[in-house]
Amino acid sequence: MNVMLKSLLGLFVKKGTLTLQLPDGQHLTVGEAKGQALSVRLMDRRALRQLIFNPELALGELYTDGRLTVSGGSIYDLLSVLAGNFSHMAPNAIARLRRAVRSMAGLWRPRNTERLARSNVHRHYDIDDRIYSLFLDSDRQYSCAYFETQDQTLEEAQLAKKRHITAKLRLFSGASVLDVGSGWGGLALYLAELEQADVTGLTLSSEQLKISDHRARDRGLGSRVRFRLQDYRALQDTFDRIVSVGMFEHVGKWYYPTFFNAMTRSLKTDGIGLLHFIGRLDGKSPMNPWFVKYIFPGSYLPALSEVLPVIEASGLIVTDVEILRLHYADTLAAWRRRFLARRQQAASVLGDRFCRMWEFYLAAAEIGFRYQGLAVFQIQFAKQIESVPRTRAYIEKEETRLRQLENAPLCRPSNATRTDCPSSRPSGQLSI
Repeated sequence: MNVMLKSLLGLFVKKGTLTLQLPDGQHLTVGEAKGQALSVRLMDRRALRQLIFNPELALGELYTDGRLTVSGGSIYDLLSVLAGNFSHMAPNAIARLRRAVRSMAGLWRPRNTERLARSNVHRHYDIDDRIYSLFLDSDRQYSCAYFETQDQTLEEAQLAKKRHITAKLRLFSGASVLDVGSGWGGLALYLAELEQADVTGLTLSSEQLKISDHRARDRGLGSRVRFRLQDYRALQDTFDRIVSVGMFEHVGKWYYPTFFNAMTRSLKTDGIGLLHFIGRLDGKSPMNPWFVKYIFPGSYLPALSEVLPVIEASGLIVTDVEILRLHYADTLAAWRRRFLARRQQAASVLGDRFCRMWEFYLAAAEIGFRYQGLAVFQIQFAKQIESVPRTRAYIEKEETRLRQLENAPLCRPSNATRTDCPSSRPSGQLSI
């Protein structure tokens, strides 16, 4: 069996050097004898069997449980070596069969009903809140940042993300905005504070709701921002603008028609919407089973070919599509560095096993964006073809204006209006 295993590893690992330490003490080394030499140790024979027959699930499980350890580097280094060797592997019969089984299994996976959607959100977002403060930026943006330059800090890139999205919304003073999946409230507060927008944020996380409400009150924005513990399917109101950042991944492909029909009902005739979500560049694919089981239950990352037809069928018009390549890889790299720097604090809150799971999550996600076809899509949509300017020049112009507002003194008292603040937006709709 060891000879067979070494032969299989040798076929797979062509770049880099990898040594597998088996439970019986034997060492199997494959790859080129140069560069970083990584060593992976398996603690028991069952771990070896799991890794052979279901590697996508087992690798994360074994690392999380401490039954697989890495020396000579980190779990990120190991995943990087594995991903870098994918191009040398032609899909074999077993891999094709496993992919087909995963696709078929997805047909019977529980669908994201309102009850299940809330349960899924609770499992990830309602853990001890101190964990998120260890690695997110000060505004708690838990989605892809927008790195305008490679030397930007995480805080600067997350602010640039909010600015970039806001520019595409073409807001006017007093505009009603729906934020679907409002997180800890950072984008909603930005829209209300800088643009005088009237914002309604939806979340299914009770912890996020509590913090969002507190932040709005603390900034004196309670009259302009309200957060609801509400599913998008229960929407009744209409809005001038709709924005959703990092929430669509949790909808589930069976509910895409339901989601976009809800957006159509909720968007005013002359309104604009912006959807920011993770998807695939290489066509539709079943989800990684480890991520679904341990990190984001009920999630699905679509290709554009799975989303655009549903938007068209809902009666909405796609007015712009932007693909952010590698921005999320850089975001995750920053999160991973921050988390590891404060790992001891995280362990004191939720234990070592949680830290190993979270380290694997951040590392594997970054690898997905660097090497495995993941990207972030921003789809702008409207009901009328003339709702958005004919060229994209307005985006840069709007971002310039927003930078000026960011640097101007803020009018934060709850009874203040932005009409007395520098560079504020006049009331009423914008001209094209």
